[in-house]
Amino acid sequence: MITIIDYGAGNLKSVEKALRFLGHEARVTDDCGAIAAAEKLILPGVGSFGNAMEKLKRKGLDRLLREVSVPLLGICLGLQLLFNYSEESDCAGLGLLRGNIVKIPDTGLKIPQIGWNSLRVKGGRLLDGVADGSYVYFVHSYYLEAGEKSIVSATVDYGAPLDVAVERGNLFAAQFHPEKSGAVGLKILENFARI
Repeated sequence: MITIIDYGAGNLKSVEKALRFLGHEARVTDDCGAIAAAEKLILPGVGSFGNAMEKLKRKGLDRLLREVSVPLLGICLGLQLLFNYSEESDCAGLGLLRGNIVKIPDTGLKIPQIGWNSLRVKGGRLLDGVADGSYVYFVHSYYLEAGEKSIVSATVDYGAPLDVAVERGNLFAAQFHPEKSGAVGLKILENFARI
């Protein structure tokens, strides 16, 4: 069973639907007991970093997530929350991984980045079998500057190289939306389900 954490930040049903399409049991919950007992967790999210951290704290999920030892996949805002700090809201994150969330640099390209972009795959279990150059779907104005480049499993070029996927130990995260990225995204979710 894969547990999708509901902290009021949206994008839950499309993740659940993609997992069920792949044949995996999935549930959406905000119950701390169910989350603490989960075999695998997904932290999705769309919206403001500061607002999301407030909601996690209000539900006591920030403390719980800092103690997670099972596989955890952060998606979009869920990736950002795993890190130290976001300049979007001048706000501390969960601090599970070292790095900061910063505004995409103004290079003349539209911000937010909305749409498809091709991955520069560096490896890792989450992206196993995903070809370099595969296209995935993004919606974001802020991105990760990883504090440890060794955890970065993929980047994209959007006027500058952006870190967009990471993994270390039981922690996995993608700035893009696997659940909206067609066959490539389904492959990524399947990889996570098999970890």
